[in-house]
Amino acid sequence: MRRPLGVTMVGGLIVSQVLTLFTTPVIYIWFARLAEKLGRRGGEAGHEQA
Repeated sequence: MRRPLGVTMVGGLIVSQVLTLFTTPVIYIWFARLAEKLGRRGGEAGHEQA
């Protein structure tokens, strides 16, 4: 009776750890690229006005 519960818990912990290790850097990279694109647009507009 305890074995399926243990397998489920350990499996869930492993899957969540793997997803966290992969998704966190990917999301960070996406936000960095988005900030870079938004920064370029703001910088280019500022140079044209000056």
